[in-house]
Amino acid sequence: MKNYQVLLYYCYTTIADPDRFRDEHHLFCLENNLKGRIIIASEGLNGTVSGLKEDCQKYMDHVKSDPRFDSLEFKIDDLDSNAFKKLNVRVKPEIVFSGFSHIDPNQQTGIHLEPKDFKKMKDDDDVVVLDCRSNYEHSVGKFKNAVTMDIENFRDMPERLEELKKYKDKKVLTYCTGGIKCEKASAYLLEQGFENVYQLHGGIIKYGIEEGGEDFDGKCYVFDNRIVADVNTVNPEIISTCHICESKTDRMVNCASSECNKHVSICEKCGWELDGACSSTCQEHPSKRPYDGTGYYQKNTKGYNPYKGFYRTSNTEETL
Repeated sequence: MKNYQVLLYYCYTTIADPDRFRDEHHLFCLENNLKGRIIIASEGLNGTVSGLKEDCQKYMDHVKSDPRFDSLEFKIDDLDSNAFKKLNVRVKPEIVFSGFSHIDPNQQTGIHLEPKDFKKMKDDDDVVVLDCRSNYEHSVGKFKNAVTMDIENFRDMPERLEELKKYKDKKVLTYCTGGIKCEKASAYLLEQGFENVYQLHGGIIKYGIEEGGEDFDGKCYVFDNRIVADVNTVNPEIISTCHICESKTDRMVNCASSECNKHVSICEKCGWELDGACSSTCQEHPSKRPYDGTGYYQKNTKGYNPYKGFYRTSNTEETL
């Protein structure tokens, strides 16, 4: 029996005092043994949280008790262990860095397609399926025949606009990991004159849960210590190749050199031979981190302490 869960979620909603909300939210996670990455902004909430099932349920009940998050949906996956080693709750200008800060998805965004409807439409002749993720994400997994963009970060999407204009007479079906990027990507396309823009509601993760991930080739890049997650239980296919030996592999690692930290597919054999590095140069670099076979490394939090600003009492954490 799998005793842990990982929750993926987002919600565009107004948070009038993000700093105060951050402290309250942070404290609740500490009190309930939750770990993960949570971003808070005046425009909403975005997170991936993991913990024991009962603690995750407390978290979901707590979030949904706030009327600001009525529309929020949790994508839930059962795990054998915690998906995170630490808790990070941050206040940032946007809940996903897009460069489209002027866009409010609550005012304009693409038509939301439930997974079953996306599945029905995606292969129609008048449709183009657009992957809104970065290179390293779609390199390890994507929908069959999807159009991908050569971008290192989501904020680079406007640089690909000229290439996308040839699809203006098509129905454009956007997708990403959990749906958050498509909220702004689809709105941006509408702003740029595209007329028929849709988005996969809940992203790849929800599609995998509800439709078995059919026709999603490879694995889905995720932002926790799994690095990639299985999605397709219907017709799975490996599409990525080892960066070193070019054999087929669906393993994704972060290069063991913190100076490089490249996201790259490396088979298990080459991973051990290069001790988690993506090249012999990185293997010999003084910044190389110890490799444990997973290829996941906690980001340098520069002294960030999840308990900073709180002190322990016998039963609770209180703000200093």
